[in-house]
Amino acid sequence: MIKPSIPVLAALLLHLGFAAPAIGQTPTAPQMVEVRSGSLTLRALLWRPQGKGPFPAILLNHGSGRSREELQRLGTYEQQAYVLGPVFARHGYVFFYPFRRGVGLSADQGTNAVDLMNAEFDAHGQDARNSMQLRLLENEEMNDAISALAVLRSMPEVDSHRVAVVGHSFGGSLTLLLAERQPDLRALVIFSGAGYSWDRSAPLRARMTAAVPHIAAPVFFIHAENDFALSAGKAMDAQFAQLHRPHRLQIYPPIGQTVEDGHAFLYLGVTTWEPDVFAFLDEHTQK
Repeated sequence: MIKPSIPVLAALLLHLGFAAPAIGQTPTAPQMVEVRSGSLTLRALLWRPQGKGPFPAILLNHGSGRSREELQRLGTYEQQAYVLGPVFARHGYVFFYPFRRGVGLSADQGTNAVDLMNAEFDAHGQDARNSMQLRLLENEEMNDAISALAVLRSMPEVDSHRVAVVGHSFGGSLTLLLAERQPDLRALVIFSGAGYSWDRSAPLRARMTAAVPHIAAPVFFIHAENDFALSAGKAMDAQFAQLHRPHRLQIYPPIGQTVEDGHAFLYLGVTTWEPDVFAFLDEHTQK
């Protein structure tokens, strides 16, 4: 369900330091969209390109959420959406950034994944956290992503046959598993996918590896050199190569000063990845 953009966003985003966009400021002015996922009403931001559609479209699967301390230190997911939305719209894509349960504009809709995983770790250790992570990827978080994808495909300005998915971190793992269930996706771009968890979770490695033979879409794996780890992208890329599936891996130079900066390459390194990513997306969505 699409809501009027200016009044709603002004109320929701003013406390985050965003000014309400002026009417007509496309493609930088987003609209807020509601996504029903089971009993929850999630919120999403939608950017449209200039011109007349239908357009190819991008679903963005964000990370697992942030703890209160991380939000204060690293910033909000809403800010991340505002970094990416105008870029994708400028390149001619409808860009849909749904906030899954407990995150950002959906903070009042359940508990986010990182808080649930951290609680499991504190109570029962790493194995319990790993089990919780897989449960969320296969169930609650997957339901949110599938619901958002259905809303995106139903929009009149979207060419439902030309939809690609971009995922980051936990959302990169989610994107891979989503593509296993949605074979008609046109392309996947995975930034820092499982960059934090791959080396810590044998069950996650096994599950993602098992998904690969069932994925039809071309995949572009991306890391910055100073990500938490590069092993996920390298391992996934090697498996796609072994199966002769269309794929690409790019490890970019370090960005910023920390592994957190490297892990946030999607948001911090836009001008670096922009030419490569849009060449890849255009190749697979413009046919």
